[in-house]
Amino acid sequence: MGERDTGETMDYSFFGWQTADLPAVTTEYKGIRTPRDLYDALSEVWCRETCAARMRMRWTKDNMTLGQCSITAFLAQDVFGGDVYGVPLEDGNFHCFNNVDGHIFDLTSEQFGDTVLDYSTGVLQSRDAHFSKDDKKERYELLKNRLKQRIHHR
Repeated sequence: MGERDTGETMDYSFFGWQTADLPAVTTEYKGIRTPRDLYDALSEVWCRETCAARMRMRWTKDNMTLGQCSITAFLAQDVFGGDVYGVPLEDGNFHCFNNVDGHIFDLTSEQFGDTVLDYSTGVLQSRDAHFSKDDKKERYELLKNRLKQRIHHR
């Protein structure tokens, strides 16, 4: 459990939240000090437009992390450093998560409900490879801009 800026108690259920107290390696995102802070902020800016196109019709505010994994993981890498890994899925795609100095966290794991992924099967992911396909680079930029606007208006 954490606290938002308002003092409101926040329940976390993303994978690794208990140990997600890594310090930011940049000051570009004011107020984002830990992955929990980033999750709090992203909870206000994830949207249908930042969701992967193939999943947009299923995106809802109740399942706000659906289709957000790679762009979220690369944004978290910008803030906390480390590497982005992907767990292979049955459909041939990868679900992305972060590993910073052995601390694994997955800000978008809630989209899988009670299913816990096997993060030990993670394969290192390339930003260039991800951003060369579909509209991922544009969605990443949109997510980053929405995050900056949210921070600016706080």
